[in-house]
Amino acid sequence: MTRFAYLPWHDGPDPLAPPVDLRAALDQIGRDVMEGSSPRAALEELLRQGVRGTRGLDDMTRRLWQQRARLQRRNRLDGTLQEVQRLLQEALEAERRHLFPDPSDDARFREAQLDALPPGTAAQVQELANYDWQSPQGRENYQKIQDMLGQELMESRFRGMKQALRDATPEDVERVREMMSDLNDLLAAHARGDADTQQRFEEFMRKHGEFFPENPRNVDELIDALAARAAAAQRMMNSMSAEQRAELSSLIQQAFGDPRLASEISRLDAHLQALRPGEDWTSSGRFRGQNPFGMGEGVQAMQDLAEMDALAEQLGQAYPGARLEDIDLEALERQLGPESAVDARRLSELERALRDQGLLERAADGSLRLSPKAMRRLGETALKDVVKSLSSRRGERDTARAGAAGEPTGSSRPWQFGDTEPWEVSRTVRNAVLRSASSGGTVTLDVKDVEVIETEQRARAAVALCVDTSWSMVQDGRWLPMKRTALALHHLVKTRFRSDALELITFGRYATKVDMAELTALEGVWEQGTNLHHALLLAGRHIRRHPDAQPVVIVVTDGEPTAHLEPDGDAEFNYPPLPRTLRLTLAEVDKLARLGASVSVFMLGEDERLKAFVDIMARRSGGRVVAPDLDGLGAAVVSDYLRNRQG
Repeated sequence: MTRFAYLPWHDGPDPLAPPVDLRAALDQIGRDVMEGSSPRAALEELLRQGVRGTRGLDDMTRRLWQQRARLQRRNRLDGTLQEVQRLLQEALEAERRHLFPDPSDDARFREAQLDALPPGTAAQVQELANYDWQSPQGRENYQKIQDMLGQELMESRFRGMKQALRDATPEDVERVREMMSDLNDLLAAHARGDADTQQRFEEFMRKHGEFFPENPRNVDELIDALAARAAAAQRMMNSMSAEQRAELSSLIQQAFGDPRLASEISRLDAHLQALRPGEDWTSSGRFRGQNPFGMGEGVQAMQDLAEMDALAEQLGQAYPGARLEDIDLEALERQLGPESAVDARRLSELERALRDQGLLERAADGSLRLSPKAMRRLGETALKDVVKSLSSRRGERDTARAGAAGEPTGSSRPWQFGDTEPWEVSRTVRNAVLRSASSGGTVTLDVKDVEVIETEQRARAAVALCVDTSWSMVQDGRWLPMKRTALALHHLVKTRFRSDALELITFGRYATKVDMAELTALEGVWEQGTNLHHALLLAGRHIRRHPDAQPVVIVVTDGEPTAHLEPDGDAEFNYPPLPRTLRLTLAEVDKLARLGASVSVFMLGEDERLKAFVDIMARRSGGRVVAPDLDGLGAAVVSDYLRNRQG
């Protein structure tokens, strides 16, 4: 009988996880770009905030700092000193209890020895090194002190050694001391530059490899691992008070009751500091909690702090050339758990996918920008939002027509509810015959057999979309809706009405023609002036270049004209508007009207003077005035374009 077990997946990314949502990521980047961020800043913001289902770098950094603060707030570094003090106190009390009933002079002499012990735990432990304990508990406790000091000392330099030496025999201690001696000889040979260093390293690993679970491949890797641990041990000592540091330094001389071991550790530290001076040997940390750490735990805490500091720098991505691939996922998993490593990996995949799929590209000056492919996707999203708004506002649905009602395109498509196009009779009958023949029955006509003739509007339109880019559009929150409206209209023209000629015109103090990428990346600038006169001049030139097209002029603005263009090319600004500014602007409206163009004005805001002026514009051009809310701006502009292009 076959048995199956279901266990958590830990071997890399979840193979069943959904792919990264590029469309949602691109929409978020596009929104930030249209609000004025650079593509690079928008990408960095996306990675900082994360996407749906994936936490961002800011969240990981915040939890990392919380973890770091908890480590220092809850713990302290004098655990070894406290444990030695406890064991020593119990040993002395047991020894005195054992000596008290003994009437001999030897017992009194021993009591005098105990009474004459110097102050300080380390000094007492050292003084009792040759004392002949009479109490079994005292002897056992003192041996525990020596063994614990040896285990903690070795754990502070070799991770995992404390457990390995828990029941160490004198032979085990001698093997450790021999390994330390051989290690120091190897590092000394490496420091001298001896030619046979690699051979000596291989011999050393064959003999003592069990002490190094990291399995280093050469001397440098061995030194890197040892130096990181030794530097953490030094930082732990630096974090103690001067008294604690002096006590611990004296105590470790009694490690396993063999001063030679502490001497070898001292030699090792000297070699490592000389070979890796770039390690942090001088800093310290403040631990103020109640949970006492032993030496090994304290060193591990210092290594964790250093690892968290390095991770915080990697997550911050603030250094030159930073990439998400720099994040140490194994270290992140150690500090924050496997979920954070998965999130970081997904963010890295997202950043790579945005580049690999051509959604972000490098400009000639080296800056990052949205690619034409990304612009098309943003336009598609903006247009879908507009269509959804139109459908919900007018009770209509999104259709899949190739064009508005007009001339046949030469193809047909299945009928859908609401279609008004004529039937394509031959294809409809053929569908019915084929369906009936497969079932062997008589030919009957079913609604699913019906195909209609696909039509499209053949007339061309010359469209001038004039958008206000004065500072009031930025400060009143109209900047992004304006850009999304232009993006939706641009995408509609480029995909559904390719023969139409669309020109985007921005106007602030001056007016200028821009392409969609320039408008998308346009940043708000403090600038006084709403030069509608200049914008209508450029719109008229565009209309005249396409005399065979239906003229469509659309203006999106939130303020009355306050600037006009002088014959010398300078813009004259005044508020309230000069009569000459209003006169010149209306003159351009009249010229457009003579070309057959009605001017549709989409008025944002409640300015009474603007209302009065745009009413005059509408009457003189045969156009109309629409006052949409910001959410309905795109739908209103697209709807007006579709209405006007049909004449």
